[in-house]
Amino acid sequence: MSAPVRTDDRVAALGLAPSAMSDLERGRAAPLWRAVLAQTWVELLLSLRRGESVLVTLVIPAVLLVFFMSVGAIPVPIARPIDFLLPGTLALAVMATGLANLGIATAYERGDGVLKRLGATPLPRAGLVAGKLLAVVALEVIQVLALVLIAALAYGWRPQGEPALAALALLLGTAAFAGMGLTMAGTLRPEATLAGANGLFLVLLLLGGLFLPLEALPGWMEAVGHLLPAAALADTLRAALAPPGDVPIGSFVHLLVWAIVAPLAAALTFRWE
Repeated sequence: MSAPVRTDDRVAALGLAPSAMSDLERGRAAPLWRAVLAQTWVELLLSLRRGESVLVTLVIPAVLLVFFMSVGAIPVPIARPIDFLLPGTLALAVMATGLANLGIATAYERGDGVLKRLGATPLPRAGLVAGKLLAVVALEVIQVLALVLIAALAYGWRPQGEPALAALALLLGTAAFAGMGLTMAGTLRPEATLAGANGLFLVLLLLGGLFLPLEALPGWMEAVGHLLPAAALADTLRAALAPPGDVPIGSFVHLLVWAIVAPLAAALTFRWE
């Protein structure tokens, strides 16, 4: 669902963003915070320039939301389908950005030696990772605004419950799926990451309870779905965005565990070359 970064774009990704260039031209290293922000801006621009990234992160979630709202025969357990489908679509957007987009793009950067070249710049590796994660968050802000705008204007959706808890759930989901994407990107060949990320994305889409209740699936599929972070994120978002905003403890703890374990696995297994 993503593609290798073009060579000319990789030159920009070496940290030579305008805000950092001014310091380099003066003969001194840019402050770490400025270098991280510059890298974040470059990462975000690279994602928005790739048609595949825009398709999977912005277009597909919006299309699926409109499609399932148009079907009109979804066995959702609540009166207003948008209250069920919007949280599932938000979970899909986080999954697409962290798992598919970040994981596949990083795998190709690693396989083509881009990460090795970045390691030779003044930007430390922790700063590079921070820039990538901040770019993921920035892209997700765009996704959330777009999806909420569609839901509000086309289907009359209004925020209810505890939006702050929903924002926390989105951050935990970001950590979980970004950790999964980076784990694959740092251990597998680019082609294997491409296949694995797309395959896992499909499994999570079908069995994650995003657009169909898990109870509507066969028993063994429902059991598998309850183990996945997609279901935990979708359930937490639905509860947080519905009055009175009581989040199920089981789903929240499950999501929290994934948000801790996946990034830890990435940190322990990631190989830069």
